[in-house]
Amino acid sequence: MIHTYKYFIIALFCLSINPVYATGIEKETPADLGKLSAKEQRKFDYFFYEGLNLKAAEKYDAAFDAFTHCLAIDSTAAPVLFELSSFYLQLNRPEKSIEMLRQAVSHDPANYTYRMALASISRNMGMYGEAAEEFEELVKQYPGKYELNYYLAESLAQSGEIVKAIEAFDTLESIMGMNESLTMQKFQLFIRLDEKENAFKEIEKLAVKYPMESRYQIMMGDLHLENNAPEKALVCYNKAKEIDPANPYYIVSMANYYEVIGDKSLAETQIHNALVNENLDIETKLNILSRYLVRLQQTQQELGSGNSLFEILLEQHPEDTDLKMMYGNLLNSQGKSEEAKFQFQLVTEMEPGNASAWQQLLNMALRSEDIPEVIRICQTCMELFPDSPEYYFYLGIAYYQQEEYQKALDTYYAGIAIIPTENPALKSDFYGQIGDIYYQMGQMDKAYETYDEALKFNEKNIAVLNNYSYFLSLDKKELKKAERMSAQTIQMEPNNATYLDTYGWIFFVQGDYSLAKIYIKRAIENDKTNSSELVDHYGDILFMTGEKEEAVLQWKKAKELGKESEVLDRKIAEERYIEEVKE
Repeated sequence: MIHTYKYFIIALFCLSINPVYATGIEKETPADLGKLSAKEQRKFDYFFYEGLNLKAAEKYDAAFDAFTHCLAIDSTAAPVLFELSSFYLQLNRPEKSIEMLRQAVSHDPANYTYRMALASISRNMGMYGEAAEEFEELVKQYPGKYELNYYLAESLAQSGEIVKAIEAFDTLESIMGMNESLTMQKFQLFIRLDEKENAFKEIEKLAVKYPMESRYQIMMGDLHLENNAPEKALVCYNKAKEIDPANPYYIVSMANYYEVIGDKSLAETQIHNALVNENLDIETKLNILSRYLVRLQQTQQELGSGNSLFEILLEQHPEDTDLKMMYGNLLNSQGKSEEAKFQFQLVTEMEPGNASAWQQLLNMALRSEDIPEVIRICQTCMELFPDSPEYYFYLGIAYYQQEEYQKALDTYYAGIAIIPTENPALKSDFYGQIGDIYYQMGQMDKAYETYDEALKFNEKNIAVLNNYSYFLSLDKKELKKAERMSAQTIQMEPNNATYLDTYGWIFFVQGDYSLAKIYIKRAIENDKTNSSELVDHYGDILFMTGEKEEAVLQWKKAKELGKESEVLDRKIAEERYIEEVKE
């Protein structure tokens, strides 16, 4: 069913560029083609205009059917192909939409609207090479539409044709004259080519044209600085200072300059003076400080010097929550978890609705496996943000960790009730967690039923596919189904040790020990965790392939890696495989 076509034509053309809309298209029919009999033509015309009327009346299902009838009568009708391409894009079938547009263009290559739509959608889908080809053809056909050169240049740049993109911008510049936006585009492209001299020339042109713009002097200085020419950089910075000494870019660039010449003290002084300057507002100061920290990170320098600068600002602006968030993030990146937590906690007390601060606190609690703190945060956030299912998800995990399975189940079912219908993948994750809980509770039928429900919402939910198939293998049930699901996980992540282990174990349970050995060895090669369970499985498989001594060595290794099991102890003592019976 097609329920949301209303704004589709807008969506089709508003694709980051502003192409001209189709004009007069409703008057166009394949009558000009002269390929149909009079009877066929009348039938075609009826369905075509009926389709247009139905679309105008927002009866989109019926309109789609009408246009489909038209295509059955004349498969070369470009207007029909164009109309249907719109429907297919709305139905989230962009490949089919592009196929239709390609056919429309092939049957009516001079039509601006069709080719523009094809170029736009191709670009939006990341098919930059094809988009560039279409824009190139449009430039030839419509040389008076200068904006096409811009779209062509952008598509060429996105497809990696940097030199050709610069040439397209040059063509546009020769038509329109020098333009700040075009010059900056060319500057960025020259930087991508690592042609610093040409990049510098572009900025130099802007500096000449706009002599009272300090940013161009700063950019030239930065380029000199990157090119190991600090003396030339200083000349540009001094010019920028004459124009606008309070420009935050200038202040940060001067700090960078002092860092480059080895005067760390002056670099910090430069930033410090800006932060205590009463004439600068807090937003500008934060901009200066954040840019300085980014520069320190880019040059792989110690970020500790930023802490004292934050302390200065905090004294001046103790109520500014954005400042506290920035400082907390900096402390967190330095591994100072408790100090970072203090800043984020202050933000939540001052501004309870600050979702970012709560998210940072939750992330820290999850990393440190502080389950009581995870529960506290999630319960609080469920009240503050009642439409945010993620807090139900993590609260369920916390209850699961505490083996409070019924609380976990109640939480997940409550969370499912508020998940938007347009987010089926999240529903799948919730049902996956519920399936795991039922398994832990020993309610196998409910576990498998819930896994099936999870896969209805996302058939590629890799965690569900793995757990479902592994548990089936342990129960020795529906092993072919388990094998198919496990194979899907290997296709998606061929080097994941856990998924390879599951796949190998399913073959083991089916008695195909040769294949089991192949996949378990691949699992061990890719394992980064020294999994004792994986090594134990390897020992079992080796025993079944007649490699008894090596099997015992693997069982002993599994014990050394921390696996505690009476069955494992017996396997080592008796030097034989013993099946571990599931309780």
